[in-house]
This record gives sequence, C-alpha cells and structure tokens, in this order.
Amino acid sequence: MEIIALYGTAFIALAMIFGLYMTWGVGANDLANAMGTSVGAGALTIRQAIVIAIIFEFGGAVIAGGHVTKTIRKGIIDPTPIIDQPEILVFGMLAALLAAGVWLMIASTKGWPVSTTHSIVGAVVGFAIVGIGVDSVNWAKISKIVASWLISPLIGGVISFGLMISIRKLILNTKTPLKNAIKYSPAYVFLVGFVISLVTMFKGLKHLNLELTPLMSLAVSLAFGLLVAFAGWLMVRRVRIEEDEDADFHFASVEKVFTPMMIFTACSMAFAHGSNDVANGIGPLAAVVSIVTSGGEVAQSSELPIWILVLGGAGIVTGLVTLGYRVMRTIGKRITELTPTRGFCAELAAASTVVLASRTGLPVSTTHILVGAVMGVGLARGVGALDLQVIRNIILSWIVTLPVGAVLAAFFFFTLKGIFG
Repeated sequence: MEIIALYGTAFIALAMIFGLYMTWGVGANDLANAMGTSVGAGALTIRQAIVIAIIFEFGGAVIAGGHVTKTIRKGIIDPTPIIDQPEILVFGMLAALLAAGVWLMIASTKGWPVSTTHSIVGAVVGFAIVGIGVDSVNWAKISKIVASWLISPLIGGVISFGLMISIRKLILNTKTPLKNAIKYSPAYVFLVGFVISLVTMFKGLKHLNLELTPLMSLAVSLAFGLLVAFAGWLMVRRVRIEEDEDADFHFASVEKVFTPMMIFTACSMAFAHGSNDVANGIGPLAAVVSIVTSGGEVAQSSELPIWILVLGGAGIVTGLVTLGYRVMRTIGKRITELTPTRGFCAELAAASTVVLASRTGLPVSTTHILVGAVMGVGLARGVGALDLQVIRNIILSWIVTLPVGAVLAAFFFFTLKGIFG
C-alpha cells in the first residue's frame, strides 16, 4: 500500500504512456490489417483509408469499446494471492503493456501481421506466472480464448465464402451481371448497416447508460440499415459505367459498382475493430488507474472512465497513420488477389465476426478473422487462388507472438519491481 501511495501518480503516468504506446502498436498492425483489404482491392487509397479509420475506429472505441475491456482485465488471471500487495499487479499490468507494445513495434516495422490480442494475453500470462504463480492463471479462460483464435477465422472464412458464392450466383454468373449488381447492391449494403447497428444496440452501449429493449434495438437497427442501403443506392447511381471496359475484363462494370460499396464495409470494419481491439491496450491501463485511485484496492469491477477509451482510440489511429502502411501491403496484396467484390465480402464477414465477438466479451483477434475471411474469398475460386507460403508465414508469426509477449513481460516486470520495489 505504501508503494501505491508513494508512486501512485508516477504509475498512472506510466500507464498512460505505455497504454498509448500499446494502442499505437494496435493501430500500426491490427488496424492496418483491417484497412488493408480495401486498399488491396483498389477501392480506397491509403490516405482515404486513414481518414475513414480516424473517424470510425475512434467512434467504435469510444461508443462500443467498453464491454470487451472487462474480459481482458478480469478474466485471465486471479489477483487474490496478491490482494495485500497491489503494487505487484500494477507492475504486471505496466509490464504487459510495455511488452506488447515493443513486440508490435518490431512486427509492424517488419510488416508482419501479428495478433495484438495474442500479444497482450501472452504478456499478462507471462507476468502472472513469474509475479503471482502458475495457479493464478485462469487456464480454462485461456483455453476458451485459444479456441476463439481457431474458431473466429473459420467463422470469418465461412461467412465470406457464402457471401462470395451469393454474389457469383446472383450477379457474376447471370446473363446481365451489371444490371443485377445495381439491383442487389442496396441489399448487401443493408447487411453492413444492420449487422453493425444491431449488435451494438443490443450490448454495446451499457457503459454509456443507454438501455434499449430488444424490440427497440431491432427497430433502430432496421432503420439504420435502410438508411445505409439508401445511401449506398445513391452512391451506386453515381458510378460512371464505360461498356468498353468489359471487353477486356468481363466484370469491370460490376467491380465499379462494388467499389463505392466498400466504403461502407471499410467504415464498419474500422468501427468493429475499435469496439473490440481497444481493450488490448486500455484493459491493463484501466486496472492500474483503478488500483491507484482506490488507494490500493484490487477491485473485481469498476467504472471505466471515458477518457481511457478516448486515449485508446487516439493511440490506435496514430499507429495506423505513422506505420500502418507496411502491414497494410501484406494483408491487401499477398494472400490472394482482391477485387472490390472479393474485398467487400471479406470485410463484411470480418466486421460481422469482430462485432459479434466484442458483444459477447470474447477477445478475438482481428488479424485471425480477417485472414480467415480473405482465405474464404480466395477459396471461392479454388485453393490455387491462395498463396499458401504467405499464409504459412503468417500463421508462424501468430505462434511466435504469444511466447514472445510472455518473456518480454516477465523481463519488464522484474525491471519495474527493481526500480520501484
């Protein structure tokens, strides 16, 4: 308790710095993955993707980012053995933030699309093992999270595969693909608005004290989906079609129709990412603030200040702007060849999976989901459409991330303990 009273201000300052650093890494790596699909499909320039991310990533973090934060904070370790030594937990959370931030900086510099969720979970587990004990880790919870890392890309891949097959049957493999693309485009855009809105309305606004009944949530989501569909219809009508283009590429006009539609999926992907992955950086930060402001009490639950969500959103956006282009190239260009129709399916599937996961409080990896969704789109054209060597390297980077985060966190924990203890 004395250490908390003596260095409390310094701990909060370090938590803010390390939290900003960690969320910077989230933006440079994970958000870059999320936006890389739109850039790789040629629907958005890097500058346009950054502008969309600034608005919707920040919005997702602040509006719907509170629910999953509690899972990262409370579910992974049991702090009961150190209830009389709250400074141990403070050292551990600071070490976890710094360890994850360092690894993400290295990976982003190299252009490796690693999992920020892997990074922070591995770091928290690494600190807990050396700082509290092996038994303090909730291994059942860890196993569920590991299962989600396997299940989430599968779900993303299945959804994107199904969407791609529907586009082929309803549009591409018909006698009038352009006419059908214009006809069905509002329905696909409606799905984007409806899915994001529905799940956010159901569970995503509790920390804003905005409670809606299921019927009210459904009505709001339907209205929002129709509004988005109308906006998409207006944008599609403005697309200039040149019939000569189809002489070289039969579906060039169809791809032009889907290009403006990818703006909506990019927005939803950024919002979905902000709602889920902001927890990776601000969860440990919230824990430190709670312990210090309560005078050393290791509470099981506490209010999440809005300024922490704002800080997390700002860090993520800054990371994308400064270094995100490197990872963006990997996810958008190298797994499979993307066009606007394929990119649309991948992003809609990934956004749906991420937001559903964030509403259930399960800290899934956006990287895993998006890679799974892009693979699903590629599989719709056959295994030969995928670059299996690139996929293998990506999976290897996922495997390495968790133990690296754990080792770095253990090192930083002993360093901080030596400085302040």
